[in-house]
Amino acid sequence: MSRSQSSRRTGSMRPVNAAADGRKMRSIIAEDPEWSLELVPLLTTLCLQHIIKHFREKPILDELTPNYKAYVLQRLPTSLPLTVTANLISDESYWKRCCEALWAVSDVSTYDNSWKRMFFERHLENIIEYFIPDATDTKTVLDAVPLCGSYVKRLRVSQLLPPIRESARFDEDDRSDCASDTGSEGPSVDHFDFRILLDKLPNLEELSVVYGVKGCGMNFEWNLFEFTFRDCESLAKALHSCKTLQVFRIHRSKVDDEKCCLLVSQLLDHPSLQELDFSHNHIGDRGARAIGKLLNRSQLKKLVICNNQIRGPGAQALAHALSRNTSLMSLNLRLNRIGDEGGQALAQALVKNKTLVNLHLGGNKMTEPSAVALSQALVENCTLENLNLSNNKLGVDGGKVLEEGMSHNSSLVECDLRLTDVAQDSEYCITQALRTNQSQAACKNQTPG
Repeated sequence: MSRSQSSRRTGSMRPVNAAADGRKMRSIIAEDPEWSLELVPLLTTLCLQHIIKHFREKPILDELTPNYKAYVLQRLPTSLPLTVTANLISDESYWKRCCEALWAVSDVSTYDNSWKRMFFERHLENIIEYFIPDATDTKTVLDAVPLCGSYVKRLRVSQLLPPIRESARFDEDDRSDCASDTGSEGPSVDHFDFRILLDKLPNLEELSVVYGVKGCGMNFEWNLFEFTFRDCESLAKALHSCKTLQVFRIHRSKVDDEKCCLLVSQLLDHPSLQELDFSHNHIGDRGARAIGKLLNRSQLKKLVICNNQIRGPGAQALAHALSRNTSLMSLNLRLNRIGDEGGQALAQALVKNKTLVNLHLGGNKMTEPSAVALSQALVENCTLENLNLSNNKLGVDGGKVLEEGMSHNSSLVECDLRLTDVAQDSEYCITQALRTNQSQAACKNQTPG
C-alpha cells in the first residue's frame, strides 16, 4: 500500500470538529436564545438561589454555613423590607450596599465605621424630615422604632415640615356663622412631636434640630420657618425624657427668650448632657440668665450661643455662673452684643474659673476696657488655651495691654486678633509669646507621665 493511500485512510478516520463546521452547528445548538454551554448548576447553588429568591417570605440565614451565608448576603436585594432584615442581618457589606443604593454620598467614618448604624440613622431622619402633622400616620414612626432603636445614636434633623393649611372658602352667607366659631379648627400639632420618639431610643446621644424647610423655592412662606410655643413645649418634654442625651443642638429656629427658658427648664439637672448649642437664634439677656442657671445645674462641657442677641446684662449672668462652674471647657459667644460691660465681666470670671479652655468672643463690640480686663485675667488664669477676640475694636492701646498680659501667661497657645486695630508690633510680640507657650506645651506632651 502506498503512503498516499495510507494517509488518505488515516485522515478519513479522524473525528470531525462540528463546531468548526458551520453546516453542523444547527444540528447541535438549539434555536433557544437562552441556551448556554455552561454546565448544569450544582444542587447547593440551586438551593441557595431558591433561598435568595424567597428570602422575603422565609428568611434562612443563621442556619447556613459561613461560606453559604456569605454567598446569600452578597446576592440579597437591598429592597427587602426592614422587618425582615433589621434584626437578622448584621453583615456590614449588606448594609453598605443598602446605603450606597440610597445615597450618593456615604461617609461611614462619621458613624463609627458602621454601615448599619448609618443606614438606620439616616432612615429615621428621613421619616422625621418628611413627616407632615395630621397627614402622616404616627404609626409610620412607631413601626420604625423597634427596627431602628438599637442602632440610632445620633439624629440630625435638617428640616421639619408644618401641617398642610388649606385655605378655607366660605360663602358670604356663612361668614357670620364662622365668626362665632372660636375655633376647634387647626392642626393638632405644629411640627413633628418628638415626645413619641425620643424616650424610645435607648442609645440616643446626640440630637440636632432645625425648625424650617429646605428648598422651598418659590413656595416660601414665613410659617414654614416658625418654631411655635407648642412646638417648644413638646420638644422640652421630649428632651427631659431622654436621659441618655449628651449633645443637643437647635439652630436657625427663632428661639427667643421665652422658648429658651422653657427648654432650659427641662434640661436642669440632666444626668448626661455635655454639649448645648443654641446658635443662630434670637436669645437675649433673659435667655442668657436661664442658661447661666443651667451652667451650675448640669455637667456641660461645651456651650455655643453664637449669633444671638445677648448684651451686657446677659453676659454678666453668664460670667457669674462661669466664675463658679467646674465643668465647662468651651464657651462660644461669637456675634453677640455683649460690649465692654459683658467683656469685663467675663474677664473677671476667668480669674476664678479653672476649667475653661476655649473662649470665643469675636464680633461683640468690645473695645479697650475689655482688653484691659482680659489682660489682667491672662496674668491670673492658667487654663485658657484658645482665645478669639477677632472683629472687636480693641485699638492700639488695647493691643499694648494684651501684650503685657501675654508676657506673664504660660497657657494660651492660640489668640485670634484679626480686625481688632491692634498695632503690628503688639501683634508680633503676642505671636512670639504664643509660640513660646506652644513649645512649652509640646514639651509637656512629650514628657512621659
